[in-house]
Amino acid sequence: MNLLYLVFGSNIKNHFQANFSILSFLEHRAGLTSITIVTDAPAFYRHLAGYVTVLPVDEKTLQEWKGEWNFFWRIKIKALEHVARRFPETPILYLDSDTFLHGSFPALHETLRGGTALMHEPEGRLSALGSKTEKLMWSQTQGRSYGGVPLTEHHVMWNAGVVGIPARRGLAAIQLALRICDELSQQQVTPRLIEQFALSVALAETFGLQAARPQIGHYWSNKDEWNDHLAAFSLESHLTQRTVEQEVAALARFDFNAIPIKKKIKNTRHRLEKLVRQLFPPKEVVYISGTAPTGTGN
Repeated sequence: MNLLYLVFGSNIKNHFQANFSILSFLEHRAGLTSITIVTDAPAFYRHLAGYVTVLPVDEKTLQEWKGEWNFFWRIKIKALEHVARRFPETPILYLDSDTFLHGSFPALHETLRGGTALMHEPEGRLSALGSKTEKLMWSQTQGRSYGGVPLTEHHVMWNAGVVGIPARRGLAAIQLALRICDELSQQQVTPRLIEQFALSVALAETFGLQAARPQIGHYWSNKDEWNDHLAAFSLESHLTQRTVEQEVAALARFDFNAIPIKKKIKNTRHRLEKLVRQLFPPKEVVYISGTAPTGTGN
């Protein structure tokens, strides 16, 4: 199996998430052909040298991968294509940085070897989903065909934090997803979920889909708490100079149930918290120099 990560930007939280996710798989490295990290920040992965292949990407490559319609997340599908061409006989498992393996690695492997694709979990039929974006997307696409696939009310939107692609017909499925993605962009369908839906449709049509959630945690809705948890693990590794092997061993003591992977908080709470911060700003903010740095607004 080939693991694939895309991690961009200078936000170190995204990079220690990816490092942690990779560590969670290394106990099973005998079953891994490669771990590829597509990134514009290769320095954050020096610690894993010898375990991963870092594919630095420059702005020219990113622009090419965004395609004619300049859609950023098209690069996810292009990165899948890159790995599929490099390892045509091996399944691919793409993972968002905010994931980790907590279940059976052999179960994931056998699902892909058996010819069934994986995504994290089904979110529901696009025709029945309730957000403004999803309702708009359905109104724009219903009754149309993309990549030669007629969309029906039964097509399901899957969460794309995990994307597993079997080797046989894998490249064809990825290229179908590219065609669907490009045709959605060409018709100016609301863009936020385009690559996610393109992969959902292409993999369902080519292989059939199964949820990876029983094996892989995805904490996209509770990142702040998980980031604190993972930062403590990373800091301990740094201060004690743990080797990669020692970090993998330390994961055996890591409490994956200490924090929920899913937590829904209403937007009203976020708005109230923002209002409170504005109404009650901190007092007596003092810097070493006695003045605030330029641009702080103090």
